[in-house]
Amino acid sequence: MSTNKADAVIVGGGIMGASAAFFLRQRGMSVILLERGLIGQQASGVNFGNTRRMGRPLEQLPLSNRARETWLKFKELFGADVELLLNGHLRVGTTQAHEERMVQYAQDAKDFGLGMQMLGKQALHERFPYLGPDITAGCYAPNDGHANPRLAAPIIGRAAARAGAQVFENTEIVAVEKDGEEFRVTAADGRIFRAPVALITAGAWGNRISASFGEPVPMIVKAPQMCVTEPVPYAIKPTIGAIADVFEQVVFFRQVARGNIVIGGGGHEPVDMVNLRAYVNPSRTLYKLANAPRVVPAFKHLNIIRVWSGIEGYMEDSRPAMGPSARVPGLYYAFGFSGEGFQLGPGVGDVMAELIHTGTTTTPIECYHIGRFSQQATQAA
Repeated sequence: MSTNKADAVIVGGGIMGASAAFFLRQRGMSVILLERGLIGQQASGVNFGNTRRMGRPLEQLPLSNRARETWLKFKELFGADVELLLNGHLRVGTTQAHEERMVQYAQDAKDFGLGMQMLGKQALHERFPYLGPDITAGCYAPNDGHANPRLAAPIIGRAAARAGAQVFENTEIVAVEKDGEEFRVTAADGRIFRAPVALITAGAWGNRISASFGEPVPMIVKAPQMCVTEPVPYAIKPTIGAIADVFEQVVFFRQVARGNIVIGGGGHEPVDMVNLRAYVNPSRTLYKLANAPRVVPAFKHLNIIRVWSGIEGYMEDSRPAMGPSARVPGLYYAFGFSGEGFQLGPGVGDVMAELIHTGTTTTPIECYHIGRFSQQATQAA
């Protein structure tokens, strides 16, 4: 039976775990990164690929802004291109109420550097002439964008390995335990990993580990519904999303440089956690095909060439568990980002590395502390 030791062990090799491993190495700490399958294979690799800040809760914008700094230096830091396009993010609506909601958000978030611009119907259609006639108002954040989620986490994981992190893929973990002053992480094949610090970035599986330490969280596991069209001439630069109640379910899309249009939204499906399977419901794809042309009429002529899904963890309050354990010294969490963690990922890794190395962080994350759930349980009782 082999034992591997480091200053920190990270359980979960998505974009957050890989980023944390990289930034811990930047701070001189030895790191073990453990992943059940391949780096970025789960939620980090199957999401929509939005790198937006617009539309996030105000409390999350400092973390989102910190992540943006890393996205802007992605190739410099991690050594490869992630197909990042910073062509803006456009939210659109069809009613006066939608416009008022966007105006309010732009006002509330004005101090966070998003540079949002409200556009009335005439200005909106002059600037984005491919929009449908039902669209009456929009809010444009010119500095947001999108990237390829299938590339991001693997690139960061390879960069972490080059920096000296020990990366173990295809390593299923069966137990994470505190053993004296160290954590003992046991793999299904009998290998043991030890470190005085453990960071849990296991996504939809994070609750299983936190619960084993007496810190369960109210998490629901869902499968997003994604599809992509055939390539067409590149014309739609910003990521575009309809306000949630424009349709029964929000629809959002982005066009990649090679011309394909990625379409998300249309709701979620249950997940088979026993067999680790997430399924696409054909009715969800048909919903997007029917409703996306309401935003961009030309979409009615496109063909879907691929559909996919994945396994994502959603918190009851839509806030992640991020920060130190409330019960166990040396234990840290960063999971449950409720389908909005891709853009945040590099920032989360950076913040968690800072917190683990220094004991504090310059980015406020107190509202994400896992202790809030035990407090809620106590108050309910």
